[in-house]
Amino acid sequence: MRIGLGHDLHQLVEGRKLFLGGIEIASDKGLLGHSDADVLLHAVCDAMLGAAGLGDIGEHFPDTDPKFKDISSVVLLRQVYQLVGGKGHQIENIDCTIFSEAIKIAPYKVQIRENISDILCIPTERINIKAKTNEKLGPIGEGKAIAASCAVLLT
Repeated sequence: MRIGLGHDLHQLVEGRKLFLGGIEIASDKGLLGHSDADVLLHAVCDAMLGAAGLGDIGEHFPDTDPKFKDISSVVLLRQVYQLVGGKGHQIENIDCTIFSEAIKIAPYKVQIRENISDILCIPTERINIKAKTNEKLGPIGEGKAIAASCAVLLT
């Protein structure tokens, strides 16, 4: 068994769509980043890569490479899934936490979970999505950013 941890944080800005878990969330602001800046899928990617000993998302999809500009993080996660599977690993479970004061995550949790299940070809029962605020503290608590953390168990 191998465990990996992932974490990501992006600033909320006007003029961008908001994606979390590969789905578009209704919001007047989106996350700033080279790709679509989906913090949740980035955290899942990093957790999977870490568990497999394959580095991190920045090594595989650098923000200096124009081919990743505005790319969907769903595409990145699918590529990570192929890399990890190519090393003989299987996903046992994924546990994620989204930290957001600005956007209420509860209405989207089921859809996010089902979308990740479809992308990674694992049952939804192996995926857990939690949502937390930052109690109005720091950039997340002030509604200026969203973060996500993820733990993945591979066999």
